[in-house]
Amino acid sequence: MPRLIVNADDFGLAPGVNRAVLELHAAEVLTSATMMAQSAATDEAVRMALAMPTLGVGCHVVLVDGTPVSPGTSIRSLVDRNNGAFHSSPGNFLKRLYTARIRSAEVEAEAAAQIALLQSYGLRLTHIDTHKHMHMFPLILRPVLRAAKAAGIHAVRNPFEPIWSLNATANAPEMRRAEVVLLRRFEAKFRRIVEKEGFETTDGAIGILATGTVNLATVNALINAMPEGTYEFVSHPGYRDDQLARSNTRLLESREIERNALVAIKDYRGIDLISFGGLGHRSE
Repeated sequence: MPRLIVNADDFGLAPGVNRAVLELHAAEVLTSATMMAQSAATDEAVRMALAMPTLGVGCHVVLVDGTPVSPGTSIRSLVDRNNGAFHSSPGNFLKRLYTARIRSAEVEAEAAAQIALLQSYGLRLTHIDTHKHMHMFPLILRPVLRAAKAAGIHAVRNPFEPIWSLNATANAPEMRRAEVVLLRRFEAKFRRIVEKEGFETTDGAIGILATGTVNLATVNALINAMPEGTYEFVSHPGYRDDQLARSNTRLLESREIERNALVAIKDYRGIDLISFGGLGHRSE
């Protein structure tokens, strides 16, 4: 029987995102969510998560397009010196990363600070991932895993989409398809590092190519094509509100469409819905 983690990213970004997480978990569709430690609606997200002990909660480590937890003076390579925030462009971040201007120790320190802040609220974190999937790059993966391991976390998102899922995603822009396919070149090294560090992960993530275009047809195509194995549906549900509109996200109108489409997953039989906390446990 295939196993599926349905995870909502950006928990804490805005009240409209938090509301969608609450509703989808109550509908027995959403099994997991990754929380931003320093975002506009994090306090509300923490209260919701503590009231929903059956929801697996991870840390959505933010290293780009957000606000750091650490003082800017201690992570100078990660922040824009003009405003003290993370660099807003993933492209700019990667350019700095591969020209040796991002310090690994500062990545580890900031990831550790974000994890520690969420744990200080009493949250038992099941796993980690990163905003914009930055941990697919080995130079980010290693320090993030060190921070997670030190905090007692031993599961991480596999951010690479399998071929079967790419083939089942029909409505994605071709430029994004080319980008997602090209980034799969990092997958083998990702798996080696994760195994060496003793972390658990899935057989791949679905829905990444479809980010921003997920609808009912997309959900049905992906679920119907899913083979044996353990996969994560990376989702971005929500409702547009003032806070979301003020955030630097391209996912405004698409979030509610995605939220409504995800509900269809509960009608499928023959799929074991789990959270990251259940990765090491298989039902008979």
